[in-house]
Amino acid sequence: MKRLTTLACALAAAFTLSAPLSAQDTGPLQIDITRGVIEPLPIAVPDFIAETPQAAELARQISDVIAADLVGTGLFREIPSSAHISQITNFASPVQYGDWKAINAQGLVTGAVNVDASGALSVKFRVFDIFSDAPLGDGLQLGGSERSWRRIAHKVADVVYSRITGEGGYFDSRVVFVSQTGPKNDRRKRLAVMDYDGANLQYLTDDNYIVFAPRFSPTGDRVLYTSYESGTPQIMMLDVGTVSRQRLPVASEAVSFAPRFSPDGRSVVYSLTTGANTDLYSMDIASGQSTRLTNTPAIETAPSFSPDGSQIVFESDRSGTQQLYIMPASGGEARRISNGKGRYGTPVWSPRGDLIAFTKQNEGRFHIGVMRSDGSEERLLTASFLDEGPSWSPNGRVIMFTRESQGASGESALYTVDISGRNLKRVPTDAGASDPAWSPLLR
Repeated sequence: MKRLTTLACALAAAFTLSAPLSAQDTGPLQIDITRGVIEPLPIAVPDFIAETPQAAELARQISDVIAADLVGTGLFREIPSSAHISQITNFASPVQYGDWKAINAQGLVTGAVNVDASGALSVKFRVFDIFSDAPLGDGLQLGGSERSWRRIAHKVADVVYSRITGEGGYFDSRVVFVSQTGPKNDRRKRLAVMDYDGANLQYLTDDNYIVFAPRFSPTGDRVLYTSYESGTPQIMMLDVGTVSRQRLPVASEAVSFAPRFSPDGRSVVYSLTTGANTDLYSMDIASGQSTRLTNTPAIETAPSFSPDGSQIVFESDRSGTQQLYIMPASGGEARRISNGKGRYGTPVWSPRGDLIAFTKQNEGRFHIGVMRSDGSEERLLTASFLDEGPSWSPNGRVIMFTRESQGASGESALYTVDISGRNLKRVPTDAGASDPAWSPLLR
């Protein structure tokens, strides 16, 4: 029942969740994702059954997206349909466990799709532990419009992932980023948003002005970013639903940048440059009142809140080189947490609160890394000509970042990597891309 409650809270108002289709206990099938090297779990995701003629194409598409979500984590290996012995023709029919054992399947996802005359879509599904001869948790049913089929598929995959790994999913989420076109010396940039896997691309701004560093609000309905629309960098806040925007009330003659929402969404922390000095400030969104948080001759930027809102991690060159520091969210004494060789920047606190991701530059190479909030257990996950700007998945298991290739024709692209350093892969985008920011799970 705990899983049902969690899933119900995650569903958007456009979706409905029915009662469980059955009431079986959770089986022992599980992936331990804390290990560094994992043998992908063989799983079968047969095409979902179309219960109405209108559902035939959607049934195939939904099962394809579910399989792609799971395989894309690097934790699962899909058994191709050509190897299947059993053919699922009725959702209610008993599972022939022996047929799935014969092809070495350990997990099985079955489902059925219905589209009624009004266009209402419903998807029911079950997850099975093949070697325990039992369902893995209760069957569920999700509902929405035909247009929401991809979101429903992601939600199904989130449930399957959660039941097998024991952690929250991240597939039903979006990413805001900077889309780039044109040659390297004359890039045209605009904000765009897409599903985490690159689908459903939507542009949020035109490319008349340079934009960078977008950041989602905790509820995913607003985006902070920095724009050169006024001629100098200024912080803008955009409503994702209406695509309307407004400038934060910072003095127009000052340079403001690197904004990020607080965990409650009521305030913004940002950098402000006046003269030759750059410090951190906090602004109450409702009143527009700003409070200075740091006061040093150093450059202090890239602030990020801890999940509980009590602390801020940021980068500063107060020690002579670019390093990471943590201070109370209200300002005050800061302590340095980065102690390795090289320079550190763009820190971002994990949504789970256990790690801080960062960009590191050392000996001519750039890296994406993670460390504990006390600076211990530093691990570098990537290395290239230029990797920068990490952003966390909603469950704190995957990091998305920008990778730029070398040379005059080099291009920026988005990549993801697991926090173990495994499963490095490029995120598909229509053009060059940078500055990704992952949304929370959608509501």
